[in-house]
Amino acid sequence: MTSGPGRIVIVGASLAGLRAAEHLRAGGFGGALTLVGDEPHGPYDRPPLSKQVLLGMVRPEGTALPRTREIDAEWRLGVAAAGLDRERRRVQLADGSEVEYDRLLIATGVRSRPWPNESEAALDGVCVLRTRDDAAHLGRLLARRPNRVLIIGAGFTGSEIASACRERGCAVTVAERGEAPLVGALGGMVGEVAARLQREHGVDLRCGVMVTSLEGDSAGRLRRAHLSDGSALDAEVAVVALGAVRNTGWLEGSGLAAGPRGVACDAGCRAFDVHGIVTDDVFAAGDVARTPHPLFGYQFLSLEHWGNAVAQAEIAAHNMISADARRRPHLWTPSFWSAQFGVNIKSVGAPSMGEEIVVTQGSLADHRFAAAYGYRGRVIAAVGFDHGKWMGGYRRLIEQAAPFPPDLPGGNGQRPGPARFPDPALPSHGPTVTLTGHSPNEKRVVFTPSRA
Repeated sequence: MTSGPGRIVIVGASLAGLRAAEHLRAGGFGGALTLVGDEPHGPYDRPPLSKQVLLGMVRPEGTALPRTREIDAEWRLGVAAAGLDRERRRVQLADGSEVEYDRLLIATGVRSRPWPNESEAALDGVCVLRTRDDAAHLGRLLARRPNRVLIIGAGFTGSEIASACRERGCAVTVAERGEAPLVGALGGMVGEVAARLQREHGVDLRCGVMVTSLEGDSAGRLRRAHLSDGSALDAEVAVVALGAVRNTGWLEGSGLAAGPRGVACDAGCRAFDVHGIVTDDVFAAGDVARTPHPLFGYQFLSLEHWGNAVAQAEIAAHNMISADARRRPHLWTPSFWSAQFGVNIKSVGAPSMGEEIVVTQGSLADHRFAAAYGYRGRVIAAVGFDHGKWMGGYRRLIEQAAPFPPDLPGGNGQRPGPARFPDPALPSHGPTVTLTGHSPNEKRVVFTPSRA
């Protein structure tokens, strides 16, 4: 290992950035370590923001991530990265200062997609939910006891917010351009179950419509939303939940292969430049990174998953301080969970890649089931509603490229049907697993996930 002196800079002081720093120190790195973060807060956990924090079970400041070890780092918080000079190996910060590096880890994650009309987005009552400050702001809005909360977008975040607002006793309307909630992430059949779940819990769910404009009163407070079907809706709070934007703008002009889809990397988390040449001093991890995976035809995966951020940060840190022969690939199988309307939802694999789906356990009518997704005759993903304990078995089927439909003991004998994913180009919520392009290499590999 090259664990001696040197300077490593991590841009992004959240989950991936913190875990990478801890693994660097655990791996023996003894040089200078700097973490840069655009928020004034230290690393904190984001999943509770749309669940426990909105329900008042945890205060926003109570979401700080636990530390596994001391990292002896310089923290540059509350200042965003503004540019990257790769020739001089310097990260340029928004306050005009620069930070030198020998190796750089990009872990800048994503931000919420804003409401496109800036004047409407500035209305009192219009918000997004991504950061700790966003959660505190939305909590204050809900404390006013609004007559109605409008949620624009019914992906995982929008659906979790709707669940929390209903649990708080708020009247909730959800507007979704797609045919059902979660349709971009899990497809139409599962989306129908999610739709019934929302309506059974009192949500005014409106699918196949868009919010076209937001209207304020003379004091600048939100009062009404206008929809594409010609209707209007009175609401005092509107939460924009239209997906995420990867934080790569500061890399413009750097020569890296970075854009709206994220930072393109090899399987070892090393970033590519715009010519397709892999760098050896710039790495990426977490939501902002996209890497090829042999399970999914070497297509590049962008994952907005908590577990992926942790696993990828460990691989990136290991490879940053390791000789070539000791480097490892990032082969984590995607896994995601959500809690909403009293149901625990968990998925493994890449559902949005699925062409077909079959219910393998349980019942759609009872909102308790497991289903497998098929792609070209093999199991590519699975989802469970209150069937999370079975997802480990489906993960093994995915990793073994098991035939689809799977032949499971005690299966219910249902036949596969279309997975019904919408056009990904539609401006709505999207999948939590995004596949973007592929390698022209057609080599076959034996998938051996790292157990380290």
